[in-house]
Amino acid sequence: MNEDSNGTRQFPDNEAAVAASGSKQVTFGQERSGVDVSALRDSVGRSFRDTIGKLIDLVAIPGIAWDAFDPAELERSAEAVAELIRSSGLEDVRILRVDKADGTPGGPAVVARKPAHPGKPTILLYAHHDVQPPGDASLWETEPFTAVERDGRLFGRGSADDKAGILTHLGALQAVTDVLGTDFGLGVTLFIEGEEEAGSPTFRTFLQTYQDQLAADVIVVADSGNWAVGTPSLTTSLRGLVDGTIEVRVLDHAVHSGMFGGPVLDAPTLLARLIATLHDDDGSVAIKGLVAVDETDVDYPEDTFRADASVLDGVRLAGTGSLASRLWTKPALSIIGMDVPSVAMSSNTLLPSARAKFSLRLAPGQDTEAAMQAVREHLALNAPFGAAVTFTPGEQGQAFAADTRGSAAKSALWAMGTSWGVQPVQAGMGGSIPFIPDLQELFPDAQILITGVEDPDSRAHSANESLHLGDFEHGILAEALLLATLNSEGA
Repeated sequence: MNEDSNGTRQFPDNEAAVAASGSKQVTFGQERSGVDVSALRDSVGRSFRDTIGKLIDLVAIPGIAWDAFDPAELERSAEAVAELIRSSGLEDVRILRVDKADGTPGGPAVVARKPAHPGKPTILLYAHHDVQPPGDASLWETEPFTAVERDGRLFGRGSADDKAGILTHLGALQAVTDVLGTDFGLGVTLFIEGEEEAGSPTFRTFLQTYQDQLAADVIVVADSGNWAVGTPSLTTSLRGLVDGTIEVRVLDHAVHSGMFGGPVLDAPTLLARLIATLHDDDGSVAIKGLVAVDETDVDYPEDTFRADASVLDGVRLAGTGSLASRLWTKPALSIIGMDVPSVAMSSNTLLPSARAKFSLRLAPGQDTEAAMQAVREHLALNAPFGAAVTFTPGEQGQAFAADTRGSAAKSALWAMGTSWGVQPVQAGMGGSIPFIPDLQELFPDAQILITGVEDPDSRAHSANESLHLGDFEHGILAEALLLATLNSEGA
């Protein structure tokens, strides 16, 4: 493997990509009946600069679904997406929403539909138009909401996550319309969510409310990423997620550390001891009863992982088994926040209580309720020095495992390989997309494909988020090939 100028993995040839994808391979490059690869490629190429311009315009709208930000910008973002869809030729375009549990309105989603001809399948194309807050402005090398093209990448908040997903859908739809005409038989539904980065609080209710309008044979969720610059991947598994808070209490109130220190340990110290029990000596999660599988088909070299994750020299990696399994099919627990005084505000007192929030990623096949109970039992058994330990469960999200034997998955892998010219990787993702189980439950007969155009250096959610424009163009063509294939062969 080589690295490009941004330090991102690149496979130099198809042989290396095949090696990375293991034994799961799908032949690509062969023509499929009813799919004019050359014509679709030409169409995508002709309109690509215009597509980039539309993405630049979307990046300029700071649509953030968090309560602390101006909701008018989120509305403006939804209106801009709706207008882009209308200009693509779809007439049935609406901005829809449902209320949150507290009665306040949810984020504006854009839904557009082109009905299927009799006997033809329908494909639902998902993305989201809301973005993460920009964060610390001093960390950005460019203005977050002014897209800048540099060294083959487009920098700006939302350039990759997930406004590129919206333009991937629209660019693919335009290419198929150019080649097949406006009346091609495949049904197409666009569902562009407006609150994904805020945790999709009304997603399930939205699906239930508009279930008839969103029903589809194939669902493409364009909110993931590729294996490397130049090598596409289909996301075939997602870890689940549970989180919660742990509070340790040892005193009724704070006392002077000089007068009382020694016989009693302070709460932060005991909290640290309790947290230390969550992993064993090699760094594996030590909570009994969690699912862990050491079976993956992808080789993820350690030096590549260290570069991708920015691991400092000398830091030993945690866990056992293949790196891919540690990332995708085994649990991983992190402490993501602590309530203790800052160093600047510290004083010589024994603190009576301290809290920490944990985030536990779960392997596919793990029940979230069972995982939460396993955490509860572990904390109760390991309470240090008899301290009072309070466990408060938080959010839960089920894992996902794709059925790659389905016709849509095979078509997607063929389309990716044909567009990029290398064998696509069937890869898991260490993160979670919590709404995927809702799609599975409410649309049990639909084939779900998780795609995207991010790469390991896209830095979604971080400063200097960016999109590799070459992969962006390949992603548009791959989706156009998938649409054309479903139109010709069905799902």
